[in-house]
Formats: sequence, structure tokens, C-alpha cells
Amino acid sequence: MLTHDQDGFRRAGRPHRIVSGALHYFRVHPDLWEDRLRRLRALGVNTVDTYVPWNFHETARGKADFTGPRDLGRFLRLARELGLDAIVRPGPYICAEWDFGGLPARLLAVEGLHLRCSDPRFEAEVDGWFDLVVPEVLPLLASRGGPVVAVQIENEYGSYGNDTRYRAHVERALVERGVDCLLFTADGPEDAMLQGGMVPGRLATATFGARPAERLAALRRYQRTGPLAAMEFWIGWFDHWGEDHHVRAVDDAAESLDELLATGASVNLYMAHGGTNFGFWAGANHTGSRPGDAGYEPTVTSYDYDAPIGEAGELTPKFFAFREVIGAYVPLPDEPLPEPPPRMAPAVAVPAGTAELLDGLDRLAGPPVLRPAPESMERLGQNHGLIHYRTTVTGPRPAMPVRIDGLGDRAYVFADGVPLGVLDRNAPDEGLDLPVGAAGVVLDVLVRAQGRVNYGPLLDDRKGIWRGVRHGHQQLFEWEIRPLPLTDLSALDWSAAAPRADAVPRADDDARAAGASGGSGASGAPGEGRPVFHRFTHTPDAPADAFVDLSAWGTGLVWVNGFLLGHYDTPRGPQRTLYAPGPLWQAGENEIIVLELQRPGPDLPLRDQPDLGRTTVVTLQ
Repeated sequence: MLTHDQDGFRRAGRPHRIVSGALHYFRVHPDLWEDRLRRLRALGVNTVDTYVPWNFHETARGKADFTGPRDLGRFLRLARELGLDAIVRPGPYICAEWDFGGLPARLLAVEGLHLRCSDPRFEAEVDGWFDLVVPEVLPLLASRGGPVVAVQIENEYGSYGNDTRYRAHVERALVERGVDCLLFTADGPEDAMLQGGMVPGRLATATFGARPAERLAALRRYQRTGPLAAMEFWIGWFDHWGEDHHVRAVDDAAESLDELLATGASVNLYMAHGGTNFGFWAGANHTGSRPGDAGYEPTVTSYDYDAPIGEAGELTPKFFAFREVIGAYVPLPDEPLPEPPPRMAPAVAVPAGTAELLDGLDRLAGPPVLRPAPESMERLGQNHGLIHYRTTVTGPRPAMPVRIDGLGDRAYVFADGVPLGVLDRNAPDEGLDLPVGAAGVVLDVLVRAQGRVNYGPLLDDRKGIWRGVRHGHQQLFEWEIRPLPLTDLSALDWSAAAPRADAVPRADDDARAAGASGGSGASGAPGEGRPVFHRFTHTPDAPADAFVDLSAWGTGLVWVNGFLLGHYDTPRGPQRTLYAPGPLWQAGENEIIVLELQRPGPDLPLRDQPDLGRTTVVTLQ
């Protein structure tokens, strides 16, 4: 077991230093878990660290899935077979740039529920989650011969709140269910954060990216004796849509790691391997001070994080620089380095049909839900995807702006099926002029969710429309609503033709970028501005990693053989390709589906290299 005394950690009674790397099983295809763990071990670490996202596992309140890509036990057993210890961080909140910080979306449908505090209703939900996840971990604790040497209490709680009763409740919930390994907290090395996040009698650790001596000194003011640990040492950073791809200079990161290890502290590299925010799981940040303020920043699909082990498993220059630093402090494994993962030969996918989303609403969603006013996804039991709202505006009446109050996150608006424009939550006062003739007009609003806020005070982030829609000053009522989780596309009718991108005039890049990020006015060319599914096929020489190139497309979603790779948003950038892991491909014909919401591309190339966009060097604190 892992213990500690006033001098440091001890493993099986001997002095021990944790040199860990964060690798999230839920961001890696399960067929690649062993490969990534082997690459992690080759880096020189002795421990793997992973969060456990509540919302990834929960299928319904009181029920959870721990099979297939959610088989936490299998991941931990693989770590044990490879000689790695494991640190498990089950939340209930994890942040991790993950949708809603790992909390289940259904909590947002409970009126008046206070998150991450001693609200009895929230604590009851936490207990329910631990009832599900702790039994998965118990057989793998070090006390029972497993690899799990430590479990975290909540996550960076001092960055959010200061509820001592809540922190004690989370600690007690773990202990009462049998967790007998080292329990710890992790917080930023600032007074308020450490005061708000520490649990009396439990090890406190810090999260930071630079100036380790200074940061550890701040931790030592509160953790007066015992080991010092950087439970998150940020070696890179993540990206938002509309920003550059963040990288951290190799020399800067390696020198800072060397400085940290020279203090004698333990470390967890965040991230050693970042992986991918597949599906709808990418989270978001918010820089505003109140709900409804501008400042919503959705996270991109790639979680490469400029890590030593790249998104597709490549060993980067940072890997070799870190390995050299780590080797000066702990023994490196005496084995050859893993070979580069195989890549698919570049190709262009073959078009195989199109299907308009608005024409296929009944196929995708069935009959509509009737409500007097728009309601959020969460109120309708929907976690992710798109949601469609329809009403009729009577006429005649003069042109007045359509505005949405409480939008999460982008709305594609249509008048009698004609694209009217795009509204964005970051421009809450913006409207789209809607003239209405004598016959009236059918108003369609298709809302796309791009990730719930995962960090900061504004976690209460609903999706869809959660207040209302106005035409001028008049509230619009009598709505048909269709949740579109898009978990099954098999009912789509591919027989209908849709205009191809190369058959219509193209706007310039600046205009396209403006249209993709919000703004009034209909699209300028026929066939643009309407959401269309585009089907392609591809038969590779052999299944291997590939990158779907969306650089000539607008914004939407991509599936490979029914698996949702995630979002793309090329005009905003930075990411221009989506990673499609080798295990998703099969021998013979493969199906690729692209849901383009605004501007289809002329073709769909498949690449053997990623394009994460223009880079900017980040300086971490």
C-alpha cells in the first residue's frame, strides 16, 4: 500500500516517489488502452492517473455502465499487468475539460438544486454515484492486491466553493463504502483555494504548471509535514474553438519538470497522453460573471494537450525530453520504445448520398413534444446533441427581429425552410429580422449544444432554449419540440439529393467565418445554410489510424461506422482534422457520415497526419 509519514511517501514500507502520468481511459478507444499504457510506462513513470466521469457511466439515475469503453476495471487491471500503480479520481466533479465537469445533465432539470455543496439533494446524488462506482474500484485497491494506491476527494474544490460539510461528506462517503487507501485533495496553490479545498487529516496536493519551488512553498504553509506533490503539473494546455492551438515549449516544460523533481516532490504529469473528446463530451469555459453573459468558450474535439504522447499515440519531442529528465530521478524501464502507430494511406472518401435534416425530423426524432414555451434539453430528458423547435408566426406583420433568451449554444434559424441566419449565445442581444406575410410563416430553430461549462462558478449551464423566443416584443408560444440526440442515424433516407458545395457560388473566407460564429441574414447561396447529412464510403488497404480532413467544410459532426468522432468548426478553428482511431475501421467498406450545418465541402479527404491548426506558445503559471 501507499502511505506517508512526516518525511514522504512509502510504498510497501520503503521510501517512494510518485512519478505519474495522467491518461484518461474515456478519451482513448478501449482497444488502444494497452498501447497507450505501454507508451506511458516507456516515458518512465511508475503510476497512471485517471478521472472517472460520472456522466460517462450513468445510464439512468441509479444505473451505470462499466462495460466496453466504460470498463474502468479492465483499464486498471491492464495498468497492474504492466507494473503501474494507479491514482483514481472519481469526483463527483472532475473538471477535466469534460462536459459539465463529469456531473450528469439531469441535475440541471431539478429546480433549485445547488451543485457541489451540502444541499441534501446533491449529497444524495453523490451517494448514489459512489454506490455505483466504489464497488468497481474496491477489488482493485492496493490493500486487496490491486494497483489503486490513492483516491481523490472531489477535485480542485477550493476553486469553486468553501463548504466544509460537503467536503467531509465526500470523504465519509468514500470511507464508509470501504475505500481504505490514501485519500487526498488537489487544489491550486493559492490561499483561498487551499483553504476551500483541504480536508482535515488528509493529504493536500497542488495543481500548477510552473515555478514549482514557489508553488510548493505555498502548499507547505498548509501541508506542514509529509510529502509534497504536484497532483497536476500542466505540461501543455487545451484549446477552445476560435483560438489557436496551444503548445508549451519543450525546453520550458522540461526545465520546469526538472526543477520540480529536484525539490524531492512527487508529480503527476497532466496530461501524459491527452486523447480525444469523442462524441459530445467536450466541455467549455465561461469568462463571464453571470449566466447569459458573453464569454462562452467551447473546447475543441482534440485533447492532444501538447502532451508527450500525442493524440494518436505518437512519441513527441516532449516525450524524449521528459524521459531524459525523469531518468535522472527514477530508473527507466529496460525495454525498447514502442513503434509508431500505423497510419492509413491518404485517400478521398467516395460520396454515397445525402439527407436533409429538416426533412427527416420524424425519422430521427419521431412525433414532436408539444409545449407552450420552449424548454431546455435537460427538462426534456436529453443529455446531448441537437434540439429542434417549431412554431407558426401569424401574419401579416412588419419585419421585426427574432431573439432568443436563454440560448445554449448556437441556433440555426429558418423561415418556411429558408435559412434566416445564426444566433449565438455570445451575442445575446442580437436578432434576425423576420418579415411575415399574410399567410404567416413557419419558424424553425435548430439548436446545437457545444459542451456544458466544466469549470468556475457558472456550472449551471443548460442547453437548448431555457427562457423563450420573441418576435419583436411578443413572446412566441405553442411550440413543437424534437430532441435530436443523434445516437442512431440508421433511419435516414439517403435517396434524396441535396446541392453539393461545388455546385453553388462560394462566399469568401471572412464572410463564412462571420456566418459560422453568429450574425444576421440568410446564407448567400442556394444549398448553403441548411443542415444536411452527407454519406461517404471508404475501403482502406488495411484498418489503421486516420484523420478526417474538414478544412474545406463549415461546422458540424462526423461519424465513422456509427461512432461519433465529435464536433468540427473549421471557420473558427483551430482544429481542421478529426482523429479516427484504427479500431473504428474495418476491412472492406466503411461508412463516414458528416452532418454539415452550414457550408458543405467539395470532397472529404482522409489524411495520415493531424492538422490541429495554427499554434501559439502558452506560458503557464
